[in-house]
Amino acid sequence: MQNTKVGNIIRTLRQACSMTQKQLADRMNISDKTVSKWERGLGCPDISLIPELSDILGVDTQKLLIGDITPNDFVGGNMKNTTYYVCPICHNISLCTGKAEISCCGKKLTAQVMKKAVLNEKLSVQVIEDDWNITSLHPMTKMHYISFVAFVTGGSIYLIKQYPEWDLNVRIHKRGHGMLIWYCTEHGLFYQLV
Repeated sequence: MQNTKVGNIIRTLRQACSMTQKQLADRMNISDKTVSKWERGLGCPDISLIPELSDILGVDTQKLLIGDITPNDFVGGNMKNTTYYVCPICHNISLCTGKAEISCCGKKLTAQVMKKAVLNEKLSVQVIEDDWNITSLHPMTKMHYISFVAFVTGGSIYLIKQYPEWDLNVRIHKRGHGMLIWYCTEHGLFYQLV
């Protein structure tokens, strides 16, 4: 930890929250002189204070300790470039349209790498009236199943959560061309063009 970098971050975030050093100190039950010392780079918060300080300032603990809160670059709005994160423990789904650090169940998640489905992996898509009826013979057991199905175009994502031990049978209103994306709990993220 570099005291000066951490101090600058504390000062910047405190000011962004419209707090004085005294107000921050009072919320943490410490002296305003301690906050002043941190902000001048003459010391760092005790490790036991970091979680509370992070919560008050609304910053990730790791970012606070590194002393870097550089914002991400703006990423265009093409939803086909969305990054998918899936928790291996609870199968929670997180979508990001730009760079992000995602964690779930206490673990940092890595972005899923999307694979193009080969013929025997593809979902079956049939037109019924104005809908696509999407089915699959993929196993849907308690441990091995398709967790979600999504239809993605340049401007939107339509996501349907699936559940273990339920047959995969999804109806989506036809919406032109796009990508059909799904996540298998054992084999990862797949796509096919529709």
